[in-house]
Amino acid sequence: MGEVAVRIRVMPESTEIDLERLREKIKGAIPSYARLHAMEEMPIAFGLKALIVVAIMGDKAGGTEELESNIRKIPGVESAEVEEVGLL
Repeated sequence: MGEVAVRIRVMPESTEIDLERLREKIKGAIPSYARLHAMEEMPIAFGLKALIVVAIMGDKAGGTEELESNIRKIPGVESAEVEEVGLL
């Protein structure tokens, strides 16, 4: 089984969301079979910033569904969408 890098764009509900707090909650939402590789802010518009999350995980059946679902359940998250998945 190989590994894949998953890039997810996490959009907060508003500009009032504390991104540092959101970062900590995302770290806690990473399943045990995956590991956080990087997380960075990306300006969107009018002060709104997305968090770009990169996680490394095995290329197992079910893919990224659990990871996406865990992030979407975090209070303050508007959406979490996979932008890219690449084999390492």
